Amino acid sequence: MAFTFAQYTTLFTRSSLLFFHKIGFKSFTLSTPSFFSSSFSTSSSALSADKIHPHKWRQPVASVLELAGVKITKEEIMRDDPTNNVPDTIFSKLGMQLHNRDQHPIGILKNAIYDYFDTNYPNKFDKFDYLFPLVSVKQNFDDVLVPADHVSRSYNDTYYVDSQTVLRCHTSAHQAELLRKGHSNFLFTGDVYRRDSIDSTHYPVFHQMEGVRVFSPDDWEGSGADATSYAAGDLKKCLEGLALHLFGAVEMRWVDTYFPFTNPSFELEIYFQENWMEVLGCGVTEQEILKRSGRKDNVAWAFGLGLERLAMVLFDIPDIRLFWSTDERFTSQFSKGQLGVKFKPFSKYPPCYKDMSFWISDSFTENNLCEVVRGIAGDLVEEVKLIDNFTNKKGMTSHCYRIAYRSMERSLTDEEINDLQWRVRDQVESKLNVVLR
Repeated sequence: MAFTFAQYTTLFTRSSLLFFHKIGFKSFTLSTPSFFSSSFSTSSSALSADKIHPHKWRQPVASVLELAGVKITKEEIMRDDPTNNVPDTIFSKLGMQLHNRDQHPIGILKNAIYDYFDTNYPNKFDKFDYLFPLVSVKQNFDDVLVPADHVSRSYNDTYYVDSQTVLRCHTSAHQAELLRKGHSNFLFTGDVYRRDSIDSTHYPVFHQMEGVRVFSPDDWEGSGADATSYAAGDLKKCLEGLALHLFGAVEMRWVDTYFPFTNPSFELEIYFQENWMEVLGCGVTEQEILKRSGRKDNVAWAFGLGLERLAMVLFDIPDIRLFWSTDERFTSQFSKGQLGVKFKPFSKYPPCYKDMSFWISDSFTENNLCEVVRGIAGDLVEEVKLIDNFTNKKGMTSHCYRIAYRSMERSLTDEEINDLQWRVRDQVESKLNVVLR
């Protein structure tokens, strides 16, 4: 049974790069981080679909969600396909749209960035923030020149609905489509999905913003600079202004780096609270992307930033899980338009640590382990950390992981934690082909 985005209408005048606020989502057959702002992990093995059932202490996962007027059933996302690796915990986050909530830290930050562009580039940038998060492999990787052997394409790193359809892992997945649609200056904000580690700064769903600006020969001719230098200079001026808008008068520096889709490529760092902090990645768009989009005579720049990363700093939010909290003690602290209000902690419940040791197999990866733990414990798991490993004389390798359980909102009981840990142990052994010690 194939999915088909049979029709999709263009434009939801506020946010980002592809167009799936459709008029009829039935099934879709799609042809075959921002990448700028978060690195991909390095291992590569597949995890088949985890159908882990919710337990009594968890909210049940809805069977139908609605996103931008599109109704999506769980069966359409968590398909009976050998390549599908989307669990309940990820399906439940689809359509949450934190970036479109004006009183949420993510939405407040997004609007502050929009205000900067509206003030400094009046009526220049189109904005998109309701583009559908399911994209083709081509859109997610090929259209932005991600190499065929890049680790981010693995089932260990990306959520696949089927072999040719993924949950976008960066907002750059919509860049080429918007260029082909004729947009020359645009900002896109959206939720992105990556299989990742578990700690206070990593979560499998987060939010990015992508910005693109296209120049014609008339823009750079007569400037005394070549097209690439002109675009790079404009890019740096724009983003230095954005950093000042968000953080005030801070020291900045540019660092040369590499991205598959820009050349040259840069990272902007600011000196904030006595440390150098990366704010975003950016660069001059590779000409091949423009050529494929019918813009061979143009030059462009692009940037991508992670909203959670900046919001944690600006609002003093210590744990990324808090962004998903519905506790009024969290949500009531923030108001529309109030950038940088400092979060006041309301919970100091101690973590509970449980260790688990096992002999690994050749197919074992830490991302797969974290998916299993999240499937059982959800947001009650604070961290999964490798604390010991060794290889015996027979060549067998053992890993010991320490799992920290802690709710941001309440005290967990011993009974509840023990139940979680036993469930984790059972699922790790049965799903990951390891032998518990």
